[in-house]
Amino acid sequence: MPRTTTVESPGCPPFRALTFDVLGLVKVIEARGKQGGVPKVVERWGDPDTSRCVLAASINDRKFDPLLAVARRSGLIEVLSPVNGDLHVSMTNASQTDLQPEDDPVVGLHMFRKQRLELSSRSSILLTCTTKGNASMRSVEVSKSPQGSISSDSPTTWNVCAAGNILCSKVDGNENYALFGGKGVEVNVWDLDTCSKIWNAKSPAKDSLGIFTPTWFTSATFLSNDDHRKIVAGTNSHQVHLYDISAQRRPVISIDFRESAIKAVAEDLDGNTVYIGTGSGDLASFDMRTGKLLGCYPGKCSGSIRSIARHPDLPVLASCGLDCYLRIWDVKSRQLLSAVFLKQHLSNVVFDSNFDDGEVASSAEDLPSNKAQQNVDDEESLPVKRKKASKECKSSKRANLQEKKQKARWKRC
Repeated sequence: MPRTTTVESPGCPPFRALTFDVLGLVKVIEARGKQGGVPKVVERWGDPDTSRCVLAASINDRKFDPLLAVARRSGLIEVLSPVNGDLHVSMTNASQTDLQPEDDPVVGLHMFRKQRLELSSRSSILLTCTTKGNASMRSVEVSKSPQGSISSDSPTTWNVCAAGNILCSKVDGNENYALFGGKGVEVNVWDLDTCSKIWNAKSPAKDSLGIFTPTWFTSATFLSNDDHRKIVAGTNSHQVHLYDISAQRRPVISIDFRESAIKAVAEDLDGNTVYIGTGSGDLASFDMRTGKLLGCYPGKCSGSIRSIARHPDLPVLASCGLDCYLRIWDVKSRQLLSAVFLKQHLSNVVFDSNFDDGEVASSAEDLPSNKAQQNVDDEESLPVKRKKASKECKSSKRANLQEKKQKARWKRC
């Protein structure tokens, strides 16, 4: 069973998170109880297989018919139910025509929340992007049975880079624009309605020593869900750049943080704060209005942070990475609430914002009383291990035996 590390804290608020790892497993972690509970693994979907490694994930956690999309190393894109893990649709990436999936893996995946065009309520649109810059948008019709679910036969495809490798992509809160960046690819913004580029960043100037830093973006996000003009990007040279596409093409603010590459960037709900995760396991928050470091999160991770997720309602932050731990943090106090050991290297984490702990509690109360009594009896009937005697107890027993033997000898005499 996964190990759970708890610290001195009031506990975690009720939440539900899904993690994805390099063996293709999807694990559901839940914390229950309004007084603060300990997160536990309640479900595991799939069988371990390195070819099914999850490269990207996106969730549409609407109240009715929620959907979860995952992109795997084998080139498959699957649409699942985040409630029970049932498979709705499995399809190959539309952009992979001549290349093998290993040569052009998916690096960006987004499932649209709002309805685009004239689609039914059970339809959704997927945006994917590969390392070579092949982007595609397709509609997916989801039915109650996997056999009835279909994907679009004529997806919209285009290329977002002429050279280099795409390493990060992100769709804004209004789902009208998308950004892309990577190794040898400057950050660029595209209009998803017309599939046309509207802005492209400019390479930074040389420093005072005349040294030019090559372009290498590892993660990026929009600073605010309501404004697509401000972009925060992390680089392999441990820098964080803030771009304002309405002002200039070069960074407005540049920040150096520690000594390792920036591997994960996530925005806060206030539209001013971002969370940064590095390759050495450091997690920090910055106020991008001034570039000020707000603080670092204690309890350094022992591996690279690969994903950061901010809960849309609760003041909770989740991070995961190569140290196999899912860590839950308090946003306000930056305190570690709990850490769950999940055995495999983790690649992504998402929150299910519609999780209701009250429904779980009510369903548990409706169970028959004899079942509950049986569970209690089972727990009470568990064997109790006897504690080993300490050294002092053993020595005292030996002394008593020697005294009894000595008295027996005196009586014989």
